[in-house]
Amino acid sequence: MFAGFPPDALGFLSELAANNERAWFQANKPRYEAAVVAPFRALLEAVILGCAARDIPLSGDPAKALFRIHRDVRFSADKRPYKTHAGAVLARDGGRSPDGGIVYVHVAPEGSFLASGFYAPDAPRLGALREAIFVEPSKFAAIEAELAAQGLSLDDTERLTRLPRGYEAAAGQKVADTLRLKSFIVRRALQPDDLASPDLPGRIVDFAEQALPLLRFGWQALSVLDPTDLKRQK
Repeated sequence: MFAGFPPDALGFLSELAANNERAWFQANKPRYEAAVVAPFRALLEAVILGCAARDIPLSGDPAKALFRIHRDVRFSADKRPYKTHAGAVLARDGGRSPDGGIVYVHVAPEGSFLASGFYAPDAPRLGALREAIFVEPSKFAAIEAELAAQGLSLDDTERLTRLPRGYEAAAGQKVADTLRLKSFIVRRALQPDDLASPDLPGRIVDFAEQALPLLRFGWQALSVLDPTDLKRQK
């Protein structure tokens, strides 16, 4: 049963930001397991059950859906060993790839949030999504209206300065701004009180259901791609 994140979840992550080194983390690892990992896994179990009850095709293994706290520093100038947030993904295939349509839960002292959609898709997926939007702009506009009715809108923080090549005909049309996006996601902020509430699983399932029109549109758009070609991209 998910009873809410304890206060030490954000407390631990805040202290980790100030003590981002192996010795400190190892000494405080029991706090991480108790305040972050255990409640997060319980949260995911409850959300997975809630999605199944509403026929929302998102799932995962709670033990694997939660991202590792360790950073991949191999190709980064930033050599801090640990992330200072906790995150998890639920997807239609039960995996963790963010470009195939997901719901993401982000817990961090500087701001927690939910996100859903297709984040930074690779070139084949991004092309398929843009093509579907370009070919059926009125259908996608209706989806945006559904999202807006739930207080959701596409995140436009990452976009091209110009229309992508091949879509010059969309210049001056409403759909042009959408075609410039690099991701197709919606977000909803979470407050510390939300994290501490046992009602958080229901809030996440509600959000997943509200974002479902965007996910279904994207899944349909991606269905034209050859799975073999997608595997080669990995």
